[in-house]
Amino acid sequence: QKVKLPSGFTIEWGGTFKHLESGRNRLMIVLPITFLLISLLLFTTFDSFKQALIVFTGIPFAVTGGILMLLLRGMHFSMSAGIGFIAVSGVAVLNGVVLITFLNQLRTSETTLELKEAIHQGTLLRLRPVLMTALVASLGFVPMALSTGTGAEVQRPLATVVIGGLITSTLLTLLVLPAIYYLTERRTE
Repeated sequence: QKVKLPSGFTIEWGGTFKHLESGRNRLMIVLPITFLLISLLLFTTFDSFKQALIVFTGIPFAVTGGILMLLLRGMHFSMSAGIGFIAVSGVAVLNGVVLITFLNQLRTSETTLELKEAIHQGTLLRLRPVLMTALVASLGFVPMALSTGTGAEVQRPLATVVIGGLITSTLLTLLVLPAIYYLTERRTE
């Protein structure tokens, strides 16, 4: 603001800042489209807007963990962190789909369990698949999160977001998602 340039000259930021700005603008277009497509796929999977929303709650859980982990490690948002948020959102949705699909199957099986019993059994029986999905992905990203060599400035934020997001989304998928499922499904019962 204080620099006086001769007429015909301008100042424009370039380099990493320019890439971050252009990438952020593209993310502002791609993310809403991605979340809309995920919502449509979830709706067609469950034939229920309510259950699609229940599964979609895994995304804020994952984002919260990613943000907290970035803060704990003293890192800033970057494009690779943004890609990490997209990746961890996909795993969070997958875990939600695994759990809710199984709960629905238990409730419509020939045993027709009561709602509370179906949630209790379903969460216990799907504990291992949900934990395995999160654990495999998290452990796979640990070397990237700890890297210091060439490309570490790209790898560390992505891995940090994925690991933090998987920790919170897995815990909340196993604890909060069944509670939300119970609250919404007991009304229809």
